[in-house]
This record gives sequence, C-alpha cells and structure tokens, in this order.
Amino acid sequence: MAKLESVIKESIARGARRQIRVAVMPLRREVVRLRRRVGELQGTLTTLRRSAAGWRRIMEAAPPVPPVSEEEAKSARLSPRLIQGLRKRLGLSQTALARLVGVSAPTVAHWEAGNSTPTGQNRAALVGLRKVGKREVKELLARRAKETASRVSPARKRPRKRRRPRAKR
Repeated sequence: MAKLESVIKESIARGARRQIRVAVMPLRREVVRLRRRVGELQGTLTTLRRSAAGWRRIMEAAPPVPPVSEEEAKSARLSPRLIQGLRKRLGLSQTALARLVGVSAPTVAHWEAGNSTPTGQNRAALVGLRKVGKREVKELLARRAKETASRVSPARKRPRKRRRPRAKR
C-alpha cells in the first residue's frame, strides 16, 4: 500500500508541476521582456538627462541681453531721456539696469543726466534691452543674481568695536 500511495503522490506532484510550468512560463517571459524594456527606458532617460544638462549649460551661457549687430547699436538713438524711458518702461531701478548692462549704478545716473553716453558693449546691451519685456527682464535679473551669488564668497564679518561708556561731567 505504501508503494501505491507514493506512486499516486508522485504522479499528482508531476501533474501539478506541469500545470504550474504552463501557467508560469508566459509570466517569466513577460518579466524578462519588461526588464529589457525598463533597461532601454533607463538608457533613454539617461541620454535625455545629459541632453537637458547640455541645453541648460547653453542657456546659462547665452548672453543675458538679446544680441544686437554693431551697425544696429551704432545707428540707434540713445538720448538720456530714452535711457530713462527704457528703464521706467521695464520697471527697473538704476541699480537693476546697471546690473543688467554690466556697469555701476552711478554710470547709469550719468547716462540719464547726459554727462556721458554708453559706448561699445554697453550701448549694444541697452539697444538689446529695447527688445525685452518686463517678464524677460525679471528672468534676466534672477539669472544674474544666481550667477553673482555663486561667484561671490560669503563676506567675512568683522567683530564690532565695543564702545566705552562716556563719563558724566
């Protein structure tokens, strides 16, 4: 009896294994196919990330103000009143305009007062700013602020001098 019992157990086990194999093999194939697909997608994602990083570097390296040809910069009228009007239209302070152009705030004040006129790159930058709106100017200033913040090291604080109390007379 024990032999017959073990033969039946083996035959049931064999049948069960066969049925399990029939059910599991397509699933295994699907898992292998999906793993390959995930690997391909990860490779594509890595490539896209590298490409995005490259584009980001190109955009950050792009000039902050739209480029202008030399002829266009030379032929453009830039009176003190026009410079001030441009600054007001863009909603900028003299300091902010100076930061965009790459000069000091007193230089912009001199331009607006008529004491001096912008030349060379400064003139081209001002002419380029004519093509820009308020939103773009905000983005340019934000980018400039990030650039300067990453370049400038934090300022060292000097200890304050202690004042001695004055003697009453």
